[in-house]
Amino acid sequence: TGGKDRRSGLILTIPLCLEQTSMDELSVTLDYLLSIPSEKCKARGFTVIVDGRKSQWNVVKTVVLMLQNVVPAEVSLVCVVKPDEFWDKKVTHFCFWKEKDRLGFEVILVSANKLTRYIEPCQLTEDFGGTLTYDHMDWLNKRLVFEKFTKESTSLLDELALINNGSDKGTQQERERSIDLNFLPSVDPETVLQTGHELLSELQQRRFNGSDGGVSWSPMDDELLAQPQVMKLLDSLREQYTRYQEVCRQRSKRTQLEEIQQKVMQVVNWLEGPGSEQLRTQWGIGDSIRASQALQQKHEEIESQHSEWFAVYVELNQQIAALLNAGDEEDLVELKALQQQLSDVCYRQASQLEFRQNLLQAALEFHSVAQDLSQQLDGLLGMLCVDVAPADGASIQQTLKLLEEKLKSVDLGLQGLREKGQSLLDQISNQASWAYGKDVTIENKENVDHIQGVMEDMQLRKQRCEDMVDVRRLKMLQMVQLFKCEEDAAQAVEWLSELLDALLKTHIRLGDDAQETKVLLEKHRKFVDVAQSTYDYGRQLLQATVVLCQSLRCTSRSSGDTLPRLNRVWKQFTVTSEERVHRLETAVAFHSNAEKILQECPDQPEAFNEMDQFDEIEAVGKSLLDRLTVPVVYPDGSEQYFGSPSDMASAAEHIREKMKLVSLKKQQLRQPEATTPES
Repeated sequence: TGGKDRRSGLILTIPLCLEQTSMDELSVTLDYLLSIPSEKCKARGFTVIVDGRKSQWNVVKTVVLMLQNVVPAEVSLVCVVKPDEFWDKKVTHFCFWKEKDRLGFEVILVSANKLTRYIEPCQLTEDFGGTLTYDHMDWLNKRLVFEKFTKESTSLLDELALINNGSDKGTQQERERSIDLNFLPSVDPETVLQTGHELLSELQQRRFNGSDGGVSWSPMDDELLAQPQVMKLLDSLREQYTRYQEVCRQRSKRTQLEEIQQKVMQVVNWLEGPGSEQLRTQWGIGDSIRASQALQQKHEEIESQHSEWFAVYVELNQQIAALLNAGDEEDLVELKALQQQLSDVCYRQASQLEFRQNLLQAALEFHSVAQDLSQQLDGLLGMLCVDVAPADGASIQQTLKLLEEKLKSVDLGLQGLREKGQSLLDQISNQASWAYGKDVTIENKENVDHIQGVMEDMQLRKQRCEDMVDVRRLKMLQMVQLFKCEEDAAQAVEWLSELLDALLKTHIRLGDDAQETKVLLEKHRKFVDVAQSTYDYGRQLLQATVVLCQSLRCTSRSSGDTLPRLNRVWKQFTVTSEERVHRLETAVAFHSNAEKILQECPDQPEAFNEMDQFDEIEAVGKSLLDRLTVPVVYPDGSEQYFGSPSDMASAAEHIREKMKLVSLKKQQLRQPEATTPES
């Protein structure tokens, strides 16, 4: 109960009851109770109170005798509390005081109210008339908690020590094997620690705060002993649990590291194995747009599979970075090595995928340009294969311009194809053996031969088209020249017709005198020279058309139309011109003779002795007048008059007037001849 006798020895109370008491259980209980106090307390001895008020004498005697075997050295006094009605006379047959030497302790029979003679009232419970506060069930519950805590903590300490000591073994394999066998304790350390803290708090609270009744309570020796035990166990538990947590952390870290290492190797093995094998089988670039697109689609499937592993790589890289930030030096080297290995493999594989994607994209662009160029060449060739039958020079010029534009477009397309092809060849040449883990010279040679073959084929097709364009250009230029010659020849005919028309309509005057007529005759000769040049120019153009037609192997329309027109107009012009010359020359002779006679002085009649001059002038004048009334007759039988009738009448009237003057002059000359005989 925590009570003490006057020698400071602990008081042990054995309450007996009416039921049969098991001595074995009592012996075990006494052994347990006597194991609780410290050795120092045991040295002060015990005072045992055997409460026999509710028991029989023989039971009390047996208990007292049993104390001899259980605690003979520690018991200094045994107080047997007798009932108010004394036992029968049997008690007299056994006197405890006479057996003191044999028992080893003093036994007294005492009534409950007289226990205070031997023990202070404050050290006795209320059952014996004392004032000591004691709750046996409370003590028992706390003792059970203490015992459970002690048992669990001791067992837990052994387990933790085994685990912790196992983690300190030398080799890695022994440490992992030890941790695997004893990794989980049988009880939860947190629960045991919480129980210990609650128990210690309860013990300390009862020690310093006193009982509920406010009366100062003297702590039991077992509680004084329990507190340091609990504290010691808690300290040991905390120490071992801290080490255990570190072991768990190390184990968790090691497990995490092993998982990371395992995942890293999975990523590395897949990328270097199936992933690289997928790329090894994909080396071609295709021979057309469709083939390149199919290869691109296949590559996208490969990229999709790689993306899943790259996602694992990102996650692993984040985990490794987190572990590196934790700063455990012993794992830094291994973690960095894993991170470097993973990064090297992933970046190398990503570079291979990117290289392959760029190569396929370049191949697709190359084949796209090649297809466009091939279509352009087909269109140009189709245009060249169609025979040219233009209507005029303008359509030929337009066709020639379209041809030049198509040829220029082909040149640009071929240049673009060469650029794309060279870029693709450069990429292929940079494809070293490390790219796919094997020698790719053979595969590259096939790709290079294909690219060069496409470019050479396009170059040959373009060269053939250029040759055909040169021939077609020459032919079309000759046709342009032919049309130009025909147009110019037709223009020459028009000019000559205009000259003829001008000759007939405007070249009418014959002059008022000889001088003016001579000027008109000179102008007419120049006019004829212009017409001759126009005719010669037309003839040359028509001769050129004949040559061009022979070169172009076509029938000249000029030979059947323009040339006859030119000759017909020229003949008409020639006839008209000759008529004009004849009239002008007659007019010159008429005016010259008439003016000579008219200008002769009348005082010299001897100059006119021959009258035949007058007759000649009159004959010339009449001939001229007759020609003015006669039309120009062309070789084809057609007729054409110079000017209008009024114009001809005006010219004839002027000649008649001059003829009258000549006639008058003649008469004047004749009058003197008539008057001479009369005189």
